Order: sequence, then C-alpha cells, then structure tokens
Amino acid sequence: MESINLILRHPYLLVGIGGALGSVARAGMTDLITRWIGMGNLFPFGTVMVNITGAFLMGLLAGYGETDPGKLIFSPGVRTFMMIGVLGGYTTFSSFSLQTFLLMEQGNWTGAFLNVFLSVFLCIAGIWLGFSVIRVCQ
Repeated sequence: MESINLILRHPYLLVGIGGALGSVARAGMTDLITRWIGMGNLFPFGTVMVNITGAFLMGLLAGYGETDPGKLIFSPGVRTFMMIGVLGGYTTFSSFSLQTFLLMEQGNWTGAFLNVFLSVFLCIAGIWLGFSVIRVCQ
C-alpha cells in the first residue's frame, strides 16, 4: 500500500506507468487492425484506428471528468495517469484533438485553425527536415 501511495504522489511516475501501458496498447491495437484489414503496407489503418479510438477515449474521460460524479472519481492523479500517461502513450493525437475541440468550443476558431495548421504541417515539415539532415549526412 505504501508503494501505491508513493506512486500517487509523484505525477511523473503516474505518467511513466500509464505511458508504458498506453504504448503497449498502441502496439497491440495497431497489430490487430493491420492483421484484420491486411493492407498495412498500403495505408496505416492501425495508426488511424489508434488515433480515432484515442480521441474518443479522451473525449469520454474529459467529458465525464466535468460531471459531478466524474469530479469525485477523477482526482488529479487519476487524470494524470489516464489522460497524460495511458492516452499519451497510446496516441498524442487524442491530446491534440481535445485541445483543438476546446479551442473551438470556446469560440477561438483562429486558435483551433492555428493548432491544426501548425501541428499537421509543421510536424510534417519536421519529419522532412529530419530525413533531409540524415540524407545529407550519409
């Protein structure tokens, strides 16, 4: 019991343990979907399914966390473990989707558009830049 209390008092441990579980779940879901559909080399269906299910789960947790029973169940430690740890390890796209949704819900359409634009296009540009650096250095 002392070890559980120790973990609950240290958010980085919660994130690490949750992240490990989420990463394993991501690998399992990706493998399952890729085998089920059988076209993993043509389109990343496994990754798409992980992103969609991760966003759905993030929405469920965030929405329930705003209700009265959810506020009782979702202590800061539980939210850290589930939303940052497990779902962060499962997919960072769920965090991106929640943040974009919240910006839209607040009427901050410019912020939502900017979040989508910067996250998608600049991350693709970052991948391109990383590949370019490696290719130049070879």
